[in-house]
Amino acid sequence: MNEQMPIEELISGAARDAGGWLGELPVALLATGADGTIVRWNRAAQELLGYEPPQVVGRHIADLLHPGADRSLGRSLWETAATGRGVMGTVTAWHRDGHPLELEIWACPVPGRQRGASTVLVFAADAHGVRRIRGSSAVWEGLFARSPVGIAVFDTQLRFLQVNSALEAMNGLPESAHVGRRLMEVLPAVGAGEMEEPMRQVLDTGEPVLDRRRTGRTPADPHHDRVWSCSYVRVEDPAGQPVGVIASILDITEQQRDHAEAEASRRRLALLNEASLRIGTSLELERTAQELAELAVPRLADAVTVDVLDSLAGSDELGMGLTGGVALRRLGKAPLTGSQVADILAPLGRTLTFPATAPYTQALAGRQPFLIAHFDERAIAPAARHSAKPAQLLRIGVHSFMMAPLVARGVVLGVATFYRSRPIGPFLPDDITLADELCALAAINVDNARLYHREHETAVVLQRSMLPQHITSPPGIEVAHRYLPASDVNEVGGDWYDVLPLPDGKAALLIGDVMGHGIAAAAVMGRLSSTVRALGRLDLSPIDVLRQLESVLADLSEPMLATFLYAVCDPATGHFSITRAGHPPPALVEPDGTVRLLDVPPGAPLGVGGTEFTTTEITAQPGSLLVLYTDGLVEARKRDIDERLDELTRLLDQPGQPLDHLCDSLITHLAPAAADDDIALLIARIGTSLPDT
Repeated sequence: MNEQMPIEELISGAARDAGGWLGELPVALLATGADGTIVRWNRAAQELLGYEPPQVVGRHIADLLHPGADRSLGRSLWETAATGRGVMGTVTAWHRDGHPLELEIWACPVPGRQRGASTVLVFAADAHGVRRIRGSSAVWEGLFARSPVGIAVFDTQLRFLQVNSALEAMNGLPESAHVGRRLMEVLPAVGAGEMEEPMRQVLDTGEPVLDRRRTGRTPADPHHDRVWSCSYVRVEDPAGQPVGVIASILDITEQQRDHAEAEASRRRLALLNEASLRIGTSLELERTAQELAELAVPRLADAVTVDVLDSLAGSDELGMGLTGGVALRRLGKAPLTGSQVADILAPLGRTLTFPATAPYTQALAGRQPFLIAHFDERAIAPAARHSAKPAQLLRIGVHSFMMAPLVARGVVLGVATFYRSRPIGPFLPDDITLADELCALAAINVDNARLYHREHETAVVLQRSMLPQHITSPPGIEVAHRYLPASDVNEVGGDWYDVLPLPDGKAALLIGDVMGHGIAAAAVMGRLSSTVRALGRLDLSPIDVLRQLESVLADLSEPMLATFLYAVCDPATGHFSITRAGHPPPALVEPDGTVRLLDVPPGAPLGVGGTEFTTTEITAQPGSLLVLYTDGLVEARKRDIDERLDELTRLLDQPGQPLDHLCDSLITHLAPAAADDDIALLIARIGTSLPDT
């Protein structure tokens, strides 16, 4: 028996530490010599098969097999183990009481003291108990061997006991490379420590852990990260004690990629939807450019600049001549301050020039987005010949760069540049597609602003040119006037006024407003103004003048309406003949400060047709004021028109002040901010500077 002591030392704790059923079920231990003779028989073996040590020691192990069973399997398992390999299997043994007993066995060789000598250790357990842990053979075969999901069985020491073929393919390693080893020994690149933590939790608590996500690489695909969904369930013996862990591993890399792409598409769509609401809220170039920059930070880039051609508001040849270099004006930048990248980039309002050979100019001339996914020394080399800025950006951590031109209606208007410095990965092709779409949207609004501003300036110039440049006050009448164009291009209209000398010392005071906006309204205003001047020389009555203006509007190819007020004044008598066509009522200010709106029939606007006009006759005292104005002076958003007219009359209760001061006072108080509509104002003081009679 002394020969068995070294064996006892070699196997001390082996069954207990093996984990699985070897660690938790009652396990019989026997040992045989190289010839199959039983040399060791422990108490668990005696309890399992009923034989005491003296009854079996010295006998061949084959004698314990059931005489009616196939003994070749048992011999084959033992002979395989004797050759130096560990094996597992199921055999039928003969119990001392005379009944068969199915055993699950594990046999492995142990080197002996003498050279070439070996001992085979055999661990055996009741196969029915093992099956209660593993489940029936049919279920196990279906779930484990044939499952497309990777499955691994771990012992209580988290060593692999078994892996199925799906997990072998997933890991790129055979089962033999797994069994008996810890996860960190087999797959060091999958974050083994993080994967073992939930398995220990399952062993301790018995609560399963489901869908724990892990990312890593295996020998099956060593150059790409894979994503797995891992679930862990504790395996217990009949007494409820843990005997191991079953892990199911599902490769969800493709699903994660699809989900990430779908989420990225959702974010891109949301950003584009927001851009349609936030970009182009006004017709101001600077504001539109800044809206684009602020929208893209930080969701697309860490810093953004928007530059437009310096000649944007001028030449019709925008986008031409880029081969000779380009001058750009910075109109958008985000963030304005507070970051290293923003501090390096040129401020708003700065004009930047680039030679024809600069990559920046070439990319702009090409009208195509430009991407440097990895911003490094090699990538910036061409640009570094023209500016030190790329090297500075590289030093402060900019690692990815892209630019997209602002192109609208086939014309290059400018460029937006995007910088990324946070460690969130480089710009990808999808990012530059998104940037290009944002810039296309912004470019349309920039071009609209350019066109509308040009139309605004043209309309203002046209309108001012058609207004009387120098009004000479007729004898006996002192006049003052003001014209204020609308601040918004959409509101530039056809307001005008005039003072015409008539025969017999009389004068015509007139004011009108062509309904509509822009160049068309200003042009119609010019036609009406010229017609009135021609008719005034014929000394027609106010009603006849309005009828002739109706005919002018009827000759237009497009219908147009206008309000108009025509007053013929005899300064010697203070007599007025007033006719109005849909125009706001005139105000009369008497010398004592009494102010009233004259009750003149409103009539219908010119251009309606079929309207009879009425003339009202009044006589004013010498020194009285007649105040004519367009609706832009008294109409205001969210204000009642009657309240505004009352405010006008209150401001007119000091008739003795100079007319220029009175004009300025009315404009200042009634239109303190940018005007929503054109304003025309004409004030006449009657009965002054009359000639001697």
